[in-house]
Amino acid sequence: MTNKVQVNLTGRTDGPGDPREPEMTSARSTSTPPAQESPLFNPFEDGFVENPYPQYAVLRETAPVYEHPLGFWVVARYEDVSALLRSGASVEVRNLAPATGPLAALQQQVFGERSPRMDGLSMLDRDPPDHTRLRRLVSKAFTPRSVEALRPRVTELVDTMLDKAAEQRGAVDFVSSFAFPLPFAVIAEMLGTPPTDHERVRELSGLIVRSLEPVLDPELMRAIDAADEELRGIVGEMIAWKRKNPADDLLTALIQAEEGGDVLDDEELVAQALLLYIAGHETTVNLLAGGMLALLREPGQWSLLKNKPELVPGAVEELLRYDSPVQQSRRITTEPVVVGGTEIPAGVFVLTLLASANRDERYWGEDAEELRVEREGARHHVSFGAGVHHCLGASLARLEAGIAFERLAVRFPGLALAGEVTWNGRINLRGPAELPVALAGG
Repeated sequence: MTNKVQVNLTGRTDGPGDPREPEMTSARSTSTPPAQESPLFNPFEDGFVENPYPQYAVLRETAPVYEHPLGFWVVARYEDVSALLRSGASVEVRNLAPATGPLAALQQQVFGERSPRMDGLSMLDRDPPDHTRLRRLVSKAFTPRSVEALRPRVTELVDTMLDKAAEQRGAVDFVSSFAFPLPFAVIAEMLGTPPTDHERVRELSGLIVRSLEPVLDPELMRAIDAADEELRGIVGEMIAWKRKNPADDLLTALIQAEEGGDVLDDEELVAQALLLYIAGHETTVNLLAGGMLALLREPGQWSLLKNKPELVPGAVEELLRYDSPVQQSRRITTEPVVVGGTEIPAGVFVLTLLASANRDERYWGEDAEELRVEREGARHHVSFGAGVHHCLGASLARLEAGIAFERLAVRFPGLALAGEVTWNGRINLRGPAELPVALAGG
């Protein structure tokens, strides 16, 4: 799915630490630890996972185009993030300058001469024209018209899950009872995957998405690598089964895809299927759970949505803006580029802070930190990225979230928080891991 390159933001390589997230690679990290003063971007700071937004605000004000002590760059303001995402900057790791220092030392310690998988065969990791070719072969299943045709089935799944949740007494975990199973069921049905161990797949995918974050624990690095290999094997078995049992589904379409004589080879097929399988549910889990949490923390906005269901489509855009399910996106410079008046050199990793851009007061106004389900122009958020790598599944995520919040407001108008939220410990695919809610009342 992704290139498993981890960055040590503190300069330490001497032991385990919190596995946290950006989708990032250090281009020019050095063996010299940064100064004792904490860097402006420090996702290991206490409380960051629970609320990274104060740190983003400081970056926007004091260092909107920031070179981290370890050599990668961070871009925090809306206009700069949007421009960079739409630029010709690369996503391919091969365009990075050679990595040295703590990163290289830690990888050498863990993997020796064998580097973790760096094939970059999914469309997420490829530039045009390869990206264009791969996306064209997959995109037909994600057109707005194709996705809209899924509405009756998604509605049926939502209602069935809400019926099941209603049978429970007291508080339920919104994540395990609804936010995870809904998008997982939808993408599994779209792909047409055979019955499998859903819990194991969830465990493996949860490990694999840690490859999008800095990891300081050598054992966790090995676990990510092993999970990647195991899930690739599972997806390979699914493809082999599907070759013998073709149907009207996305996996069959990928196997049979041909346009102008162009087909996916076996490794590309596994890479695209794996990407769709994981990305098809991991990010939407955060949209549903994070969005529900945001609404329950702002009862006035939740009440407004319940009383005016016509606001749901715009509210989904505002929830995407307010707390982006994917907080960051990567770009790699292939030539020097000026961003916000600062020149970023060629061959370095640039972390575009999507979540920071979505709360930039310069673009959104003085109330950028507030949740407003009636906000005009909320759809201009960058939560789905921009440019050629704009999220392929954006229409599907919007459909699922729109149906989910509309049905929740009708079925459980008295929905309320019923305990402490537990976060998933990630920085990029950040969201609640457990969200206890009470369904009764109202």
